[in-house]
Amino acid sequence: MQVLLTQTVEKLGEPGDIVDVAPGYARNYLIPKGLAVEPTPHNIERFRKVREQRMEELKAREQRAQELKEKLDGYVLTFVRKAHDDKLYSSVRPEEIASHIEEKFGFELEKGRVQLENPIDTLGKHPVKISLYKDIVAEVVVEVKEESAEPAEASEPSGEGDGGGDAGAEE
Repeated sequence: MQVLLTQTVEKLGEPGDIVDVAPGYARNYLIPKGLAVEPTPHNIERFRKVREQRMEELKAREQRAQELKEKLDGYVLTFVRKAHDDKLYSSVRPEEIASHIEEKFGFELEKGRVQLENPIDTLGKHPVKISLYKDIVAEVVVEVKEESAEPAEASEPSGEGDGGGDAGAEE
């Protein structure tokens, strides 16, 4: 059975697409949920305009993603963490990486787009892939440095410590 999609349906199509689906799927799911209608000449013309707008929007989104990829490729994100024997006390998580990119570049990024199998929990440089749009992927470097205790100890005698007086007590 052919239906005209009115909204984006994952793995099926975009608004304005005429697709073949099983009759039961159309009758029991797509049409009652308002995701599809019958492909009459009136409906086809109505959703042609919606489809054109959607395609322009997708093209603009793809262009923005490509521009961001050019800015992000090779960019080094630096995080400072407390560590012991190269192991971090608090790992660098995808949401922190996404937040850092959003602050720096003004591009809203969901944490799910940061491709990390596990949070980063060791010092050093770690390559991280960021899925920006469909097949556009940027690769950044997350560098994790150890928080140094020396500057806090040097400023302590002046009496203006940042509350880090117990940093020396950890040893």
